[in-house]
Amino acid sequence: MIAYQPLAYADAPPDSLSRDHACGLLRMMLRIRRFEEKCAQLYSQEKIRGFLHLAIGEEAIPAGVMPCLSAEDEIVATYREHGHAIARGVPMTALMAEMFGKVDGCSRGRGGSMHIFDKGRRLVGGNAIVGGGLPVAVGLALAARLQSDDRIAVCFFGEGAMAEGEFHESMNLAALWELPVVFICENNYYAMGTALARSESESNLRRKAQAYRVRAVSTDGMNVIAVEQLMRDVVAHVRRERQPVFVEMRTYRFRPHSMFDPELYRDKSEVEQWKEHGPIRGLTDAMKRWEWLNDEERRSIDREIDREVDEAVEFAERSEWEPLADLTRFVYSDPVRA
Repeated sequence: MIAYQPLAYADAPPDSLSRDHACGLLRMMLRIRRFEEKCAQLYSQEKIRGFLHLAIGEEAIPAGVMPCLSAEDEIVATYREHGHAIARGVPMTALMAEMFGKVDGCSRGRGGSMHIFDKGRRLVGGNAIVGGGLPVAVGLALAARLQSDDRIAVCFFGEGAMAEGEFHESMNLAALWELPVVFICENNYYAMGTALARSESESNLRRKAQAYRVRAVSTDGMNVIAVEQLMRDVVAHVRRERQPVFVEMRTYRFRPHSMFDPELYRDKSEVEQWKEHGPIRGLTDAMKRWEWLNDEERRSIDREIDREVDEAVEFAERSEWEPLADLTRFVYSDPVRA
């Protein structure tokens, strides 16, 4: 049983937070949540095929991290990256078309759920290989150092990746070469389906990073304000000092690992306990206490987002399949057509 000790919202809003910004954070988390809920429904209807990994419950992380980054920063994600794409600014229409495998998708329908990519937004992509994005982020950070600009690389991964060799190799090189990269571990305690204490002899994840002489910090990944406040400091430090930082975000996914997961490895009562302190519920309750949000305003936000999701589905339905003649396109370099 994984016990959760939430970082509670204060009785009054922090001086650095405005009502408009808080509403923006709430709206972003709701956009991510509603998009993924719709994806689960469409998957059951077999309109989305392949694998589907939902991050419902973890919305505070992308919503709180992305506002701290510049447009030039490079982002590497995992196969649970829909929220990262939405928070980075990928239009929901292009994202839904990608989920459908349609040509108007952000990866022309060739990536699907696990390989969301957007060159213009520096979203280098999701990665279906556990830990596979870590060395990519190190390479991007090395390029930033060699090119002497101030961009940084940000890499998202789950705690399960910390048992992979890529984690140790990447941490070692980032520290050794003094690279501007933020390693963000989304610790949801179960990886694919094994509790952290059953898979890691050292469950204090910061110690693993500190073993490579990397600065390591941690926060409640269910509290979007705490996530953003910490990340503003971390990003400023990495951009200024050109040194890596490891960040542990303690979070929890409310749904199984994937749509094929029978979820026999955790108690339903534990899931319900975490839901009581979910990121959307937590911020909503806090904003109501601060008199920054009322029920009608919340309903208005919900209606607005429901329309956006419906429009994204309609767009994906209308989008064409890639023609058979393009089957081998992008398999080999074609400078004429690229």
